[in-house]
Amino acid sequence: MRLAFRVSYLGSRFYGSQMQEARRTVEGEFVAACQRLNLFSDWREAGFLSAGRTDRGVHACGQVIAITTEFPDRAIKVLNIQLPPDLWCTGYSEVAPAFHPRFDARSRTYRYYFSGNLDKTKMENAAQHFLGNHNFTNFARVGDKNPYRNVLAVRVCQETDFTCLEVKAESFLWHQVRCMAAAVQQVGKGEQEENWIDALLLHESEKPVQPAPAEGLVLHDTDCGIVWTPMPVDKRSGTYLMQLRGHHALMGRVCRVLGEEKEF
Repeated sequence: MRLAFRVSYLGSRFYGSQMQEARRTVEGEFVAACQRLNLFSDWREAGFLSAGRTDRGVHACGQVIAITTEFPDRAIKVLNIQLPPDLWCTGYSEVAPAFHPRFDARSRTYRYYFSGNLDKTKMENAAQHFLGNHNFTNFARVGDKNPYRNVLAVRVCQETDFTCLEVKAESFLWHQVRCMAAAVQQVGKGEQEENWIDALLLHESEKPVQPAPAEGLVLHDTDCGIVWTPMPVDKRSGTYLMQLRGHHALMGRVCRVLGEEKEF
């Protein structure tokens, strides 16, 4: 049976999603868990595929991974127990034997989170310049790929103390969303005007944008036209996330104390 899984992970301790020799990766951990459960022996023969690659430090709550196995019930019931706490499945679906999560994806949605004092209105206006089909040479590492990408939707929203850039497209180039985020952030800081985005898209400005840090980026959704059946998530993942939240809240407080009445 061919199964697709909706996969989440915290990317901080992974060297990206793609399998690498002697490196801890999302795909590597997923395959290892499947092999421990004897879902398959050879990942190639099992048609192991993911919807796309994410860089080192990038997170996901909407990655899609597909496998073919003779033991679907075992995969659904036990896979989350075998996966490490910073990697888990939130849903599954039986799919066609030829299902390919990358080629069958209709769109992908990313979110980039910013902290700090930013002008949300200016950022929203600037982000709208990305809508449509554009040459993203100044916003990505293009290599030998087609630099044109079609952005279907883009918005800037406020989530508690964070500003969020959400971008939906049919596909993305390497570092594209992080470069888009860096450009919109510069507008929000008042370092650039909104029409600077147009100048970059039209190549009137020849200096490419450098990508924003990876840790602010989340692969939020991959639309493959699938209706997901929820999967029980192992408690270790919830505990891990809560401990991490507590640690960062504590460190945030420590940094504020150390910075009080100091000049840097």
